[in-house]
This record gives sequence, structure tokens and C-alpha cells, in this order.
Amino acid sequence: MITGVLFAILAGLLLGLYALPEKFTKDFEFENTWSMFFAINTFVVPNVAAFLLIDGFSDVLGAIPTDVLLTMIVCSILWGIGAMMWGKAINYIGLSLGFSIFIGTVILVGSLLPFIQTGLPETNIFLTILGGLAVVLVGVMANGRAGILRQKDEQKNAESGEKKGGSVITGIIIAVVGGLLATGFSYANAAGAQIIDAASQAQGNESWKSAIAVMYVIYMAGGVAIAIYFAQQLTAKKLWGKFKTPHLGKNIMLTTVMGVFNFAASSIFAYAAFKLGETGGSVGYAIFNTACVVTAIISGLITKEWVNASGKAKGSLYFGLTCMVVGILIVAYSNSL
Repeated sequence: MITGVLFAILAGLLLGLYALPEKFTKDFEFENTWSMFFAINTFVVPNVAAFLLIDGFSDVLGAIPTDVLLTMIVCSILWGIGAMMWGKAINYIGLSLGFSIFIGTVILVGSLLPFIQTGLPETNIFLTILGGLAVVLVGVMANGRAGILRQKDEQKNAESGEKKGGSVITGIIIAVVGGLLATGFSYANAAGAQIIDAASQAQGNESWKSAIAVMYVIYMAGGVAIAIYFAQQLTAKKLWGKFKTPHLGKNIMLTTVMGVFNFAASSIFAYAAFKLGETGGSVGYAIFNTACVVTAIISGLITKEWVNASGKAKGSLYFGLTCMVVGILIVAYSNSL
């Protein structure tokens, strides 16, 4: 169990850091940065990792039953749309709040979805998980309140007095809807993990490589939806020319780091869920995402996203963060029952 928990925390750390390089790209609009990231993240990295590390990878894919593959593809497309909305939410409300709201929604819903596939655990375990998720929900609500208070503080401090017209509310809505769609990731993983693991080990691969095969299916399918959206946005806003910049090399490097961190985080989570056993899809998912939120909030504080926020706003943020950590400890405890 300890190994699974530690890997879930490591995965969360990587996911919490993956969006940080986005702050340092130059001459790019939101669409340029995130389309390049998603292209690398969903197409380049998975192919390099899968075909380089997994022996007989084509045979592994061929061993997945059609109904399981279709389930994974549909859920992965929903995840792809949700992940795209996550990037948009971060653009509206920053790393700290964007991660908190989006991941909080993912934890609440995504931690329960695997039970559809695997069945409910014993009553005491299930009630403990629900109790932990309830505490996480309080934390998510406190983080949302913190974001609204921060916007009011920034408006008061703005010299021009210009109002942002509810951009935080819009960002929160985008983050919540995106989080709901992104839970398709959890269900896709639960649907295919055991079958793909058996097929991968049949080819002589170590068990940890099975996680890469699972993520390959999820990322490739989800990437299609993302690619269609960003191609349309880049064309409609006439932003293709923005890729011609003296900073292109640096921007490619930064988005590649984002892509590697994101894919590695998901693959490590899949392995952690496998190591955690029967409730791994739920318990591991909750630990993984909460560690991600903690990392992202700290990153947001370091990059001065909250420099103009009042003590009241920061207090709400810290309270929300504390609730999420306490909630996840309760969820983690359920795995030992």
C-alpha cells in the first residue's frame, strides 16, 4: 500500500508542476501555448514512450477487446475536452484556483466512477471514502470563495478601476464543467487497466510498463478532440502566424517539459492505482489529484498570483487547502481498512 501511496503523491507533484512553464512562454497567445503543449502531450510523448519502452506494443493494442477499447475511447474524448477546458480555466483564474476547482471536481466525481466498473467496496470502506470526499468538497467551496474575494481585492487595487466583469465566475464555471468531463480519464483507466496489464505482461513487459500502454490509448483518443478545437481556434483568431517568433525554440522546450510532466504524472498514477489494489482507482485518484492541487497552489503563491489578495482571501484559500489535505488523508486511510 505504501508504495502505491508514494507513487500517487509523486504523480500529483508532477501534475501540479506541469502547467508552470506556461507562464514563461513569449509572444504566444493562450491558443498557441496550449495547442503546442497538447500536440506534444497527446501525440508525441505517448508514441515515443510506448514504442520505445513496451515490447510487442502493437500486439498489446490488438489484444484489447473492441467493447473495452470503444469505452476507453469515448471516455478519453470526454477527458480531452475537459483537459482543454482546464487550460482555459487556468488562463482565466490562475494556477492556484484553476487547479483547486478543476481537480476538486475531478476528485469528487472521478473517485466514485471506478466503482461502476469494479463494484462497491465494503460498507465501512465506502462510508470512509465518502466522508473524506465530503471534507474535500468543503475545501473546493472555500477555494472558490477565495478566488471571488481575490478578484474583488484586485479590482479595488487597480489604478484604473476597471472591472473584470465576472471573469473569475466564468473561470470557475469552465473549471467545474471541465472537471466533470475530465473524470472520463478515471473511468477509462478503470475499464482498461487490468486487460491491458495482462496483454502487456504476456509480451514479457514489466508491470509498470502497462501504465504507459493505458495512457497511450487515453491520450491519443483525447488528443483528437483537443486538436480539432485548437485548429479551429487558431484559424478563427488568425493566430497561426504567432508561431513565427524568435522565441519559438524556447517555447517548444517549455511546452515539451509540460507534456513530459503531464504524461509521466498520468502513467505513474496508473501504476500507483494498480499497486493500491481493489480500491486503487478511487483512493489513488484522490491522493494523486490532491497532491496536484497542493503543489499548484504553492506554485501560484510563489509566482505571486495572490500578491494583491487580502488576508481574508488568503485565509479562505489556506482553509480550503487544509480541508482538501485532511479529506485526502481520510480517503487514503480507507485503503488500509
